[in-house]
Amino acid sequence: GRQQVGAAQLGQPLGQRATLLQFSSEFCAPCRATRKILEDVASEDDGVRHVEVDAAERVDLVRLLDVRRTPTVFVLGPDGRVARRGSGLMRREDVLAALGEIRSAVIPYQAGGK
Repeated sequence: GRQQVGAAQLGQPLGQRATLLQFSSEFCAPCRATRKILEDVASEDDGVRHVEVDAAERVDLVRLLDVRRTPTVFVLGPDGRVARRGSGLMRREDVLAALGEIRSAVIPYQAGGK
């Protein structure tokens, strides 16, 4: 079904409510602009984390998620499932809309099994 990224794969914890996973490359102006937007959104919500990865360093994740350009942003739900993806400069409204979708999605919470 949907693609999923775990904390172990990421090398750091997921946000409790959502993770904004950004793939960037070194000389990429839209990556910097996107980072600012995502950091702002994450700073306003305790449950949301922004995680930025260098596409060149994480070829495993690039292949797993089929990243073709930078920046590419994945909005992950609390379980690491991809709720939304976008490439190029992400607008704040788009990010907030995706977070709203996660919040309103009625996902039955299953205790135990990760």
